[in-house]
Amino acid sequence: MSRKRKSRSPARRTRSAPTRRSSRTSNTVRRFVRTVVASGIATFAVVTFALNPQLREHLPLEALWAQFGLPVQEQFAPAASIDGPRVQTTFAECRYTFPEAEPPEVPAEPQLRELCYSAFAILHSGQRRTPVFVAQRLNRRMLAQAGDIERTDRFFADARLPRAERAELDDYRHSGYSRGHMAPAADMHTAEAMAQSFSLANMVPQDQQHNAGPWAKVERDTRKYIERAAGDVYVFTGPYYGEETPQQAGRVAVPTHLFKLVYDASNGRSWVHWQANRANARVDLPISYAEFVRRTGLQLLP
Repeated sequence: MSRKRKSRSPARRTRSAPTRRSSRTSNTVRRFVRTVVASGIATFAVVTFALNPQLREHLPLEALWAQFGLPVQEQFAPAASIDGPRVQTTFAECRYTFPEAEPPEVPAEPQLRELCYSAFAILHSGQRRTPVFVAQRLNRRMLAQAGDIERTDRFFADARLPRAERAELDDYRHSGYSRGHMAPAADMHTAEAMAQSFSLANMVPQDQQHNAGPWAKVERDTRKYIERAAGDVYVFTGPYYGEETPQQAGRVAVPTHLFKLVYDASNGRSWVHWQANRANARVDLPISYAEFVRRTGLQLLP
């Protein structure tokens, strides 16, 4: 019996080696074919979307990557150059949100869209899926009314933005970042404005401790000032990304800093809270409007 087992064993080994080599060869061929096909699709997609950018919403490139097991996270371009071309915004349906009804001038970049809401306005970046800025006109009476409005906490993706340019709820889920309001819910003086403030177009990925700590104090201090002001106060809030390619929360760019520009139209005073988007940030002295423009290139005041 032992001699029979010895005679069969080499035969089994002889048959298994070609099988393993065949399997490895087959896997290599499959990987090669998948790479070649994916490369061809990528080339076709880049050319197609460059010539027909409106197709980007209906033919999402991420879905093609997923079919071939390729990563779907995209790389963001650096922030728009502050010394480059500029664009004058219009906000035709909500010019009253801005001082002297004169919307801002900003550095030009692709996929900028103006969104008007009942109590705030957003210039939205489709590249980063976050606001460039959010503008509010506030006064003592509006904040008194805001105290009676119940918070909704119903976050939603804004359907006015193309799907490829907007944040979705899944982008923030398990990201480790909070959905940080730029126009705060506590500022909203009507039920409609409160509901609209939970649009993801009004959000940026924010460090959770920063959102609940120093940034919340900045928001409270701003409301306290407005409650004492003689008239309308204009507030611009938004993210800053610096010159490097930003980190990501899902498909949404994570800012390195946040700003809140406060402008009192009754006396011409202005200042800017400038906060690092991290847990150990502190509420420091504000910077001047001139310094803010130098850092960001955003000319938000007339």
